[in-house]
Amino acid sequence: MRSVARLPFKLVAQQFSSRLISAEAQLPQTNVSKPEWSIWSKALLAAPPTILAGWIVLSDEPQRRARVAYNVPLRVVRDAVAVISIASDYKFSTSGLEGDSYAEALKQCHERSAFKLQKLCFANGGIYIKLGQHVAQLDYILPIEYVNTMRDYMLDKCPVSSYKDIAEVIEEDLGRKPEELFASIEQVPIASASLAQVHRAMSHDGRQLAVKVQHVGLRDTCAADTVIVEAFVKGLRWVFPDFNYQWLVDELKESVPKELDFKLEAANSKRCQANLNSKKSRVKGRVVVPAIEDGMVNHRVLVMEYVEGIKVTDRAKIQELGFKPEKVAELVSRTFNEMVFIHGDVHCDPHAANLFLRKNSLDGQLQLVLLDHGLYRQISDSFRKSYALLWQSLIFGDAEGIKEHSQAMNAGDMYPLFAGMLTNRPWDEVISKDIDHLYMSGDEEERTSIQQTSQMFAAQITQLLFKVPRVLLLLLKTNDCLRSVDLALGEPVNTFVITARECSRALTDIRNREQPGIRSKFKGKIDEWHVEYRVTLLRVASWWALKWARWVGKTPKNRRKMRERHSNKLAAPLSAVGGDTVMAHA
Repeated sequence: MRSVARLPFKLVAQQFSSRLISAEAQLPQTNVSKPEWSIWSKALLAAPPTILAGWIVLSDEPQRRARVAYNVPLRVVRDAVAVISIASDYKFSTSGLEGDSYAEALKQCHERSAFKLQKLCFANGGIYIKLGQHVAQLDYILPIEYVNTMRDYMLDKCPVSSYKDIAEVIEEDLGRKPEELFASIEQVPIASASLAQVHRAMSHDGRQLAVKVQHVGLRDTCAADTVIVEAFVKGLRWVFPDFNYQWLVDELKESVPKELDFKLEAANSKRCQANLNSKKSRVKGRVVVPAIEDGMVNHRVLVMEYVEGIKVTDRAKIQELGFKPEKVAELVSRTFNEMVFIHGDVHCDPHAANLFLRKNSLDGQLQLVLLDHGLYRQISDSFRKSYALLWQSLIFGDAEGIKEHSQAMNAGDMYPLFAGMLTNRPWDEVISKDIDHLYMSGDEEERTSIQQTSQMFAAQITQLLFKVPRVLLLLLKTNDCLRSVDLALGEPVNTFVITARECSRALTDIRNREQPGIRSKFKGKIDEWHVEYRVTLLRVASWWALKWARWVGKTPKNRRKMRERHSNKLAAPLSAVGGDTVMAHA
């Protein structure tokens, strides 16, 4: 052994190798044929990468196509990983649990899954963030963990594109570098949203500007993202038949391409400004729409006036400015009711990040600043009439009117559910003659009750969303956004009074145009007086309710006790007026 150990390593290795070769030679030999690829197999294997390479190289914009070829498969993988992870978490984390243990495990699973969904939305961007923003408004349908997570991140904490990419987009769309177009421009954005981010700049004549620039690559991957999302929605429906969100995909197909065209947003902004400054408007001078810089608009870049303000839901700063949150809620309600019922041209994305407030430097009055005019819907006179009649019936608890006008919107026999979707109230409260039958306290008990009801009727809600006119889908989203703002600010009774008045004004305006003449105007005035009488009763009831609330406290339970005590006295005059006024318009 010692002699072997002293041999050089190279010699030992040669001896071992020779023995191994001789051992292999003694083994029985078998003929192993290597697989042979036919020419067709090789062609099929080479075809996809060849076609992809040709699609990229032979195009006018190879860089953009290369980005699409890289991003789309990556997005599919991310989606698949997220869906499998979330589904597995729900399946295994709650398996075999019951009672409080199940509830606690489910809550933790909601939190983890919401965080995973938020990460997925941020990683993919674009359409995914739009979906996340929609989830943030569904606080009475989805688990609160999802809503809170999306609301914390999706409204104004979206991913940011690098300034290098932003500068390239500006130069490509406007033909000159940012340093040539502006006296100065801040490289760090002041805000970032789902589709774009905003940089503050200074014009050559000393004016402050806001430069809105689309995130790089969104227009390229938009169609592919829609197809991917649709595939996963169909997969979700296959696993859970009651959850059919195809209506949301259909709406994305129509709305997102429009939102990606900033020329359309500029046109929407100018129309909105003209409508709210017209003779018809009752908010003239109280709503600000940033002015568009002519010659600085293209599909991916929009330059406008820079307007400072505070968030519409920031109660502390609102009070610092010397305004009451209830007055803010009234101004928001009046503005959007006027858009829907008077102008028929509606801003359909009024979440808190798109609504700012400021004090008018001339007269010190409160002004509402409207931002992000990418998502609009123009509605016909016939729809406005039906929608106004429906809301009048909802506000005054007119069961027959609700049934008739809901069925006119294809709700059929599901009109009680349809009314509940519009108001977030159960049917018995919708048709109640109480003072504040549409009041929402926003407490946890109420939210849980509405969530349970929504989940119970998930299949019917999906059916309704497919049956009602498409324009109503965005109006429902608008209602969700405004309801969130309203709950953060003021008394819903006041906003319902505003809605009733705007509905009446819209119906009178439509009647006068359809049947011009003195008789028509006279009937319109009578109808307005009837509605005004009912509105006055509601205002008196609301005033008395607030007085009483100061004595007993403004908690939801005390409000309900107060309402039960006084509703019988106030229901009689409201019922006496009845639904004749509303039915007279039909």
